[in-house]
Amino acid sequence: MSKVFSALATSADGYITGRDPRPGHGLGDGGVLFDWYSDPRNAAVYQGLVDRVGAVVTGRTTYDDSEGFDGGGPHPSAPMVVVTHRPAPAEYADSGTQHFAGSIESAIEQARKLAGDKEVAIQGGVTLTAAIAAGLVDEVVIHQVPVLLGGGRRLFHDLPGQTRLALIEATPAAGVLHLRYRIEK
Repeated sequence: MSKVFSALATSADGYITGRDPRPGHGLGDGGVLFDWYSDPRNAAVYQGLVDRVGAVVTGRTTYDDSEGFDGGGPHPSAPMVVVTHRPAPAEYADSGTQHFAGSIESAIEQARKLAGDKEVAIQGGVTLTAAIAAGLVDEVVIHQVPVLLGGGRRLFHDLPGQTRLALIEATPAAGVLHLRYRIEK
């Protein structure tokens, strides 16, 4: 069965967006969280994660804020499953790239089928939290950027109880600290 993981950039105070994220404004004023992507010294870490992904699961808020990814997805070649309770946009509904599911469980199940022998990546804090609460996540990678945003969308939301993490790897890099955790089950 495909491993399920998340790799998200966050500020030191735990935000994955800045203030006022919305369609047409993307991550709000939190764009600084991705400055490390363009530094060649981080290329191997980024490419290593991209190469693992066979499908992406994202939430409807991230999907809408990203304006439907223009019919594509956040990954250059992997299909995406959107968790939503609203109808899929007619122009993108179950295209070859975009698929829609009504629950985190069905989204992960669908993404595992789409991923083949690769892994499933989760995007978005609410979606990640729901998947952790459902016991579906194996690993969390946090790209911690040394900035305090003071507001925005949080990485983790309310979990039903304590979730223990085991540190697998900590890699300081240019403008970011890459932290890789296994979720203890």
